[in-house]
Amino acid sequence: MTVGIVVVSHSSKIAEGAVELAAQMAPDVELVAAGGTDDDRIGTSLEKVLAAVEQSLVDSGGDGVVVLTDLGSAVMTAESAMEFASDPDAVLLADAPLVEGLVAAAVAAQGGSGVADVRKAAEAAGYRPAEPADQAEGAGVVKPDASGDFTLINPLGMHARPAAKIAGGLSGLDAEVTVNGVDGMSIMALMALAAGQGSTLRIEARGKDAQKAVDYVRRLVEEGFGEL
Repeated sequence: MTVGIVVVSHSSKIAEGAVELAAQMAPDVELVAAGGTDDDRIGTSLEKVLAAVEQSLVDSGGDGVVVLTDLGSAVMTAESAMEFASDPDAVLLADAPLVEGLVAAAVAAQGGSGVADVRKAAEAAGYRPAEPADQAEGAGVVKPDASGDFTLINPLGMHARPAAKIAGGLSGLDAEVTVNGVDGMSIMALMALAAGQGSTLRIEARGKDAQKAVDYVRRLVEEGFGEL
């Protein structure tokens, strides 16, 4: 079993489309769409969201459920559904961008992360400018605790799936990581690098798990992100 994920949107098409996208990167994760009203208009439905949460609780086999939403009122609907759920303590609401957060959460769940780490992966997916690598502390320069240069060998380079695998895996580590100067936990920032096959990724990491972070990215790159 893996952590289940519920997507709450004002539009059934948005929820279903987001689930379809994430499923391409996390085929073993139970993803449930709960979009639109009961008569398929724009809006949210407490009954529909509660049913999705209950289905996900069953499908996850006790591993827990993470809920992602689009707009403000969807959050309120999700919170109400969580209160009425059969096991509310097993359901966590993520404060994350819907699509990017969903992909990062799904990749983390696919990798076997627990419910708290899946929510953390979703919430870490929002774009944040990376700190400059050469920022000064007093008279010195902050150098990475670990670093590495790796050449992309997969045919499509840094597209959505590799970016999601990098961001999702790094989110569970105690390290600040940059990839070619951008936040390694931001799927959008990684994709914006437009790094094709043959491009070099410069990984710099700081923190307790710095070497683990660099080694994690190295393995992904050397394995071609499973696309070879």
